[in-house]
Amino acid sequence: MLPLTIADPASRFVFAIDGQISTSVAPALSVFERVFREWGLPEQMITDNGCPFCTPRALGGLTELSKMWIKLGIQHVRIVPGRPQQNGIHERMHRTLKQEATRPPEANMKAQQYRFDGFRHEFNHVRLHQALGQERPATRVQPYRRPYPDRIPAVEYPCSFEVRKVRSNGQIKWNGDLLFVSEVLREEPVGLVQIDDERWRLYFGPVHLASWNER
Repeated sequence: MLPLTIADPASRFVFAIDGQISTSVAPALSVFERVFREWGLPEQMITDNGCPFCTPRALGGLTELSKMWIKLGIQHVRIVPGRPQQNGIHERMHRTLKQEATRPPEANMKAQQYRFDGFRHEFNHVRLHQALGQERPATRVQPYRRPYPDRIPAVEYPCSFEVRKVRSNGQIKWNGDLLFVSEVLREEPVGLVQIDDERWRLYFGPVHLASWNER
């Protein structure tokens, strides 16, 4: 079982430790939606470069999860591969989690999740943290200022952008031809902005995905 963890680096509060049988995107989406509905939307998410946060098979590394973050106005910050210290607070929590709640692992998912839940309660509400001045994360955590919306907003672009809707096969029409962009972005609008006579940049929301020469 793989733990999907979500935490607030300022307060050290752990919002979720959900056991997953794989790194697939669909179950991760539901966990993040649950946390966002309860705690609101952060300004950014810091992750490694693995699934379900990123995939090398899609333009810009986008997954359905990171696409959702973009649409919610959350900046996705990816650490440099092989540099876990760039997300050191979370990595330290993960090491403690593994030591105290996975060694040895439980015999089934239900028992392992019960152990994860116990660790999260103790970490948030009981344990004193030196980095917090010997306070508990539960005394420091605050809801984020932006609530989770009733409906995820559509992506918008400045009027200077050329906007194309990605087809169901991941392509857009460009100068009479079909250009493959990404299946992750199917049915979504993408923006194109010209940077000189022949070169263009492709965006999804504020995120620069690619540059190319239209020749």
